[in-house]
Amino acid sequence: MDQPSAQDLKFTPLHARHVALGGRMVPFGGYELPVQYPTGIMAEHKWTREHAGLFDVSHMGPAFLRLTSPTGDAEADHEAVAAIVEMLVCGDIRGLKPGQVRYTLLLNAQGGAIDDLMVARPPDIAASGTLYIVVNAGTKDGDFALIEKAAAGRATLERADSGGLLALQGPEAVEVMAGFMPDATDLGFMTYGAFDWNGSRLLIARSGYTGEDGFEILTGAENAVAVWDKLLADERVKPIGLGARDSLRLEAGLPLYGHDLDETVSPIEADLGFAVSKRRREAADFPGAARILRERDGDLSRVRVGLTVEGAPAREGAEILDSDGNAIGVVTSGGFAPTLARAIALGFVPPGHAAPGTRLQVSVRGRQQLAEVVETPFVPHRYVRKPTK
Repeated sequence: MDQPSAQDLKFTPLHARHVALGGRMVPFGGYELPVQYPTGIMAEHKWTREHAGLFDVSHMGPAFLRLTSPTGDAEADHEAVAAIVEMLVCGDIRGLKPGQVRYTLLLNAQGGAIDDLMVARPPDIAASGTLYIVVNAGTKDGDFALIEKAAAGRATLERADSGGLLALQGPEAVEVMAGFMPDATDLGFMTYGAFDWNGSRLLIARSGYTGEDGFEILTGAENAVAVWDKLLADERVKPIGLGARDSLRLEAGLPLYGHDLDETVSPIEADLGFAVSKRRREAADFPGAARILRERDGDLSRVRVGLTVEGAPAREGAEILDSDGNAIGVVTSGGFAPTLARAIALGFVPPGHAAPGTRLQVSVRGRQQLAEVVETPFVPHRYVRKPTK
């Protein structure tokens, strides 16, 4: 995808703060964002794993899908708005409980991933008939157009991507949040709530894309800087750029759209079978269901795996080779894992080469290096789940 020219790049509400902090600004997803701050990617990565990192993810695509004519019957209204989104995704949106967030995939007719996204039901039962949706930055215009087309005449899509979306991640994130919004610490992983702060409304979800415990905070543009400043005033928090965000999600074994996922890759190939909900599988009522269910039964030619790599990192596009040197797959994400002090990668290989412990090779600048298939995540997730009520 071609990057827009410098004059076409968008700024988030926090752009001036990044510049003032010495952020090295780069184009990403149509925005100018910090890839790192003066301390560097390695230090930022380790700080997030040990303390709390603050990320500007305002380039993402938050939005609200609202029924045009809600009936006032909470369950019927939720079912109606869920039915619209379920035309496009493989997740059970109808089954969401109030305040619950679900990871799912937007699929094309062939079962390929148009995007991966979060869909949430409002915590307030009176707001049933609305869904809170967050899509990826680079695909958001197309995603929103698809949702609006599916919703035509029944619901309206209200974009919220002109405001601020901040991610607070790391083992000390919950302690930081306790000083900022104490009630939000009662949230469990993949739930969210609405909170009043300084006369404004914040939506706070206990989620993130680093493998660490943490929170994502949606705020209007007018309060984004104040929220950023307040969180950054805590000595346990440091600003973190795109570079460490990528190395953190790679260690967590999480796919990045446009790299590990695209319109040719199905949820089963991407090792995201959990995102194809049981009710939807049984009904086979989602885009590409025939292919996806066939692949789930074992009829597939490739699958995403994690690799540890000896020597230099194998970057995106590097060939994966079998033990005899035959090309069998390709690396889709790769780099150095600071937590493990070694190179790791994600990539696609035939199922016969996907078992953990399988010895493979990767081609790095024409040189063959040993690699081994391993279980993911590379670094254990530290999400905090609360008992279901």
